[in-house]
Amino acid sequence: MKKLAIASAFLLSACAGGPDVVYRPAEQKLPQHIKRIAVRPFVNRTQQFGLEEKLTLKTIDEFLKNGEYGVVQESGAEGVIVGEITHYILTPIQYDVNLVPTVYKLNVLVNVRLLDREANRYLWEEPAMQATKMYSGPTLPGGLTEESAREYLWEILAKDIVKRTVEGFGAAGSASQKKVPGAIPEPSKAP
Repeated sequence: MKKLAIASAFLLSACAGGPDVVYRPAEQKLPQHIKRIAVRPFVNRTQQFGLEEKLTLKTIDEFLKNGEYGVVQESGAEGVIVGEITHYILTPIQYDVNLVPTVYKLNVLVNVRLLDREANRYLWEEPAMQATKMYSGPTLPGGLTEESAREYLWEILAKDIVKRTVEGFGAAGSASQKKVPGAIPEPSKAP
């Protein structure tokens, strides 16, 4: 009985001082036959002109920086990133005394998939990968233009796409349907 009490006390003390338990899924690497990746030009489903080219180029740059997979034209690739920009929402969230917007929130959602050309199926899909930036207008000190805020979002989205491809499931945040029931959510990243 004494041994049981000691073991219980030890177990409780170990649990009380331990780190929070967070669900970390095992890495799901790409199939071994995928050595080269292509990035198909993104489709722009928004009313904003020219978004698709910037995101496509930034995603290619991030794959080149990462270096784990070769980046080639689609005809020579085993894996193809396919994506579309589905939402582009710019919202003024703070005004000055004259009701002129001074702070904005820019939110972009993309639908991204990785196509395995050999198996002719998608290996993963993120139907609502999201990036958000709150920023002061260009007339304020340290403020940004809308174009500068967009560049920031392209960088975040491109890094998330590469991370999702290279590190696998759970690597990038998204409002995806691929959630684990009962999992403890991680704190969100600040923009």
